[in-house]
Amino acid sequence: MRILCGAEGSYRARGERLMDRGIAVWDVLANSVRPGSMDADIRIETAKPNDFERFLSTHDRIGLVCFNGKKAEQLFRRLVTLDGLTAKPQLVPLPSTSPAYASLSFNKKLAAWRNAIARAEPEERR
Repeated sequence: MRILCGAEGSYRARGERLMDRGIAVWDVLANSVRPGSMDADIRIETAKPNDFERFLSTHDRIGLVCFNGKKAEQLFRRLVTLDGLTAKPQLVPLPSTSPAYASLSFNKKLAAWRNAIARAEPEERR
């Protein structure tokens, strides 16, 4: 987000910069058991998603939800329901920013993320 949006400094300063750009960052899971560091280690029976339906109904101008990697998208589609929303956002998987995902170069990952953010962001905020 530093490269894409100029989000630098303290945690608070970075969060404020993202909010100024109309960007929210939230993990799909509120909690789970994951004995290792890999997403594949998540014990699905313990996975509890964040309440996206409530968040999106409160923030109804959000039209795009991007996922940092395939696992995040899979968990969202499996565990999150948006049935109560009248307008559902577009769901877009993006390449994981993790260095462990090395089959795609940093520049290609950056281009994919930049394109997704540009599509969602109003011109006056860029």
